[in-house]
Amino acid sequence: MSFLSGIRRFTTHLTISMLCAAACVVTLAAPGQPQFTVGWSIYVGWNPYQYMVRSGILKKWEDKYGVSVRVQRFDYAPSLDAFVSGNIAACTMTNMEALDMPAASGVDSTSIIVGDYSNGNDAVLVRNNLKFNQLAGKRVLLVQKTVSEYLLERGLSINGIKDGEKGLKLVNTADSDIVTAFTSDASNHAVVTWKPLVSQIRTSPGVTTLFDSSKIPGEILDLLVIRTDVLKSPEGDRFAKVMTGAWYDVMKQLRAGGAPSELAMKGIASVSGDTLASFKEQLSTTHLYAEPAEAVSFTTSKDLQTKMELVRQFCYRHNLMGKRTSSPDEVAIAYPDGAIQGKKERVRLRFEARYMRLAQEGKL
Repeated sequence: MSFLSGIRRFTTHLTISMLCAAACVVTLAAPGQPQFTVGWSIYVGWNPYQYMVRSGILKKWEDKYGVSVRVQRFDYAPSLDAFVSGNIAACTMTNMEALDMPAASGVDSTSIIVGDYSNGNDAVLVRNNLKFNQLAGKRVLLVQKTVSEYLLERGLSINGIKDGEKGLKLVNTADSDIVTAFTSDASNHAVVTWKPLVSQIRTSPGVTTLFDSSKIPGEILDLLVIRTDVLKSPEGDRFAKVMTGAWYDVMKQLRAGGAPSELAMKGIASVSGDTLASFKEQLSTTHLYAEPAEAVSFTTSKDLQTKMELVRQFCYRHNLMGKRTSSPDEVAIAYPDGAIQGKKERVRLRFEARYMRLAQEGKL
């Protein structure tokens, strides 16, 4: 499965030069026409960005706004590296990585599209029907300091385990090895990962789902994030409109039903070398914000702020905001209603609803 080459949730801290500004991410594709690069990695909620290119949808919006967009595939960690370094203008990423990578690195960035949330794609799997209160002393495989660890910690908390991960034997395991490592060794009692790896592991005898992301809806979000310095330029504003218009054109195809929807799903699956059946299975546990009105409603809600507070506290506890960060308030988040979590002079991540609202109102 080609998902193995696109590590959606691998998080690493990088030492990165911060000398590139907006000029690094804007080039001229034709006389007078700016070009922007969007980085994406393979995941059910991000594959539509490459499908925009293949289907011709993106070209329609590029022509409308006089902007050229290059959509470039990366593995996940390198895509974040390129974004933080200023080599690309926009990137697909989770809300957690938006906070603990660009924001923690001092890069001011803005989420313009809240595309979906994991609604069962991420799961805690166990042998022998183990419960959370039976995991103490047991080996748990996962990619540490990622949303897998976040999911595990939330599952423990929700199920009344006050000490969280204390007493668990967490085994940091690369996603490329985790299926074999778990299924070949019965001494590994639990594993936390994401689809399609979850689907592969669940076929093993005696393996059941203890907890999954459907129990924490809206907490593991998939976003399109643009560098704020780029977004504030006239060319960047047009670029954001191109990406938002193209995104909702793809969503319109997906929700149309019948032949148009089937054609879109086949096209989206093919950009990652996936099968239609596999893509549909992953889509079934992904809550797409296919309607701009729903995306706007969530992005402007207090609910988003509540969920992001959980994420930022997790990032701080696990030193994902930097070891020298004395408080989670040092990496602040701003919301469409003007609310700020953290110090107002330290805002590094912004949620913007304006472009999704333009789509909602038919004004793009």
